[in-house]
Amino acid sequence: MSKKKSNLLKTDGKLSLRLTTLIVIALALVLVTLFYFISTRDTALPDTEPPPTEPIENDQLQEIGVELTAEGFTSPVAYVSPDDGTGRMFLVDQVGLIWIVDADGNVLEESFLDIQEELVDLTPDFDERGLLGLTFHPNFKENGRFFVHYSAPLREGAPEEWDHTGVIAEFEVREDDSNIADPESKKIILEIDQPQFNHNGGQIAFGPDGYLYITLGDGGGANDVGLGHPEIGNGQDTSTLLGSILRIDVDEGDPYSIPDDNPFVGKEGRDEIFAYGLRNPYRISFDAKGDNELFAGDVGQDLWEEVNIVTKGGNYGWNIKEGTHCFDPENPTDPPEECPSVGPRGEPLIDPILDYRNARHEGIGLAVIGGYVYRGEAINALEGNYIFGDWSLDFNEGDGTVFSASSTNGDWDFWELAVTNKENQRLGLFITGMGQDADKELYVLTTENSGPSGNTGRIFKIVPPGNKNLE
Repeated sequence: MSKKKSNLLKTDGKLSLRLTTLIVIALALVLVTLFYFISTRDTALPDTEPPPTEPIENDQLQEIGVELTAEGFTSPVAYVSPDDGTGRMFLVDQVGLIWIVDADGNVLEESFLDIQEELVDLTPDFDERGLLGLTFHPNFKENGRFFVHYSAPLREGAPEEWDHTGVIAEFEVREDDSNIADPESKKIILEIDQPQFNHNGGQIAFGPDGYLYITLGDGGGANDVGLGHPEIGNGQDTSTLLGSILRIDVDEGDPYSIPDDNPFVGKEGRDEIFAYGLRNPYRISFDAKGDNELFAGDVGQDLWEEVNIVTKGGNYGWNIKEGTHCFDPENPTDPPEECPSVGPRGEPLIDPILDYRNARHEGIGLAVIGGYVYRGEAINALEGNYIFGDWSLDFNEGDGTVFSASSTNGDWDFWELAVTNKENQRLGLFITGMGQDADKELYVLTTENSGPSGNTGRIFKIVPPGNKNLE
């Protein structure tokens, strides 16, 4: 010990005692900490963190690029190929217009179809109504028939105080110009009254069986309760078409017939129903290869977003469950620990192939958009993966996400696809839909606005990563 410090201790006994005490306490804390570390280093601690928001680390492709294809739309919700050899793509704008993008990427000056006057008045800030779906007859090249799904004003005789009527209508192209629809050819196929403005589904598509599939949400509002919702919820009530995916034959009957093997033919329930227990199946698609599985992105309530593989007669749980989790309509953010595993008729509830937590509760997206199984040739690493989107991480500013999902022995993983040629490797836009062309290449539909207003709608093609100057 130095002379200076020795003198200090001699002249101040109280300081010496206090210093010694502090040293003893510090050593004790070090020993306790070391003992705790040694005793717990191999112990698994409870997972109290929110679900991860970063891409899952695996050997799958983690990045994509995007290439601007067309712009100047209001709210693009579908981008569809008639697969007629022309290379044309048809862009569905929620405000009631369908535009053609030709094989050279040019948007034709005259719209293919204009039904703006037939729509219910839309709310510019946010609306789930409008022109929602388009599909072409499998023999479109020969017969010129196509079908649309849109939201019309409430029809005469509909329940009082309900919001609007969903319409499935058929049209044909003009005989002298296949780039223009014949408005006089309109034929109403089906009308579905909707109690609220939201949860309309919207997608229509022909399956590999040649039948028309139609998605319908639970009628709107929240929790599948309230005006127009029975005690068990429309999702579980098979006496209504709401909360279901329908399957009809538009080549037989007037205006349609029912396939003989639909699950409720000859049983209690609507014959049109193919599957049910759905909240808002916004977008569906059939895998172009393999077993042609039917994928559906079903928008959740408060906590969970989900993707299902839909099979005939399946009950997908809403509003008994939200995703793979129990759901209580009276306490939507406080799910019960236990709930029934079967529906009202004793049928098993089918869980989604994947679900993820909603961004309002520390999750990774606000509304699943759905997408397609990739069967193109531009990005071999995506072959067989389900590519889908989520609307946004934020209600006020567009921040949508593109995901990729794959299955190993029936177990599904998914991860975010970083967009290499965009700032922060994210689109920075609301994602309103996905598209697929005749070559099975995929597109992302976007807008800067949360509702059907303005002209910021753009279409991006998904391309290989690496090129920084594609937009």
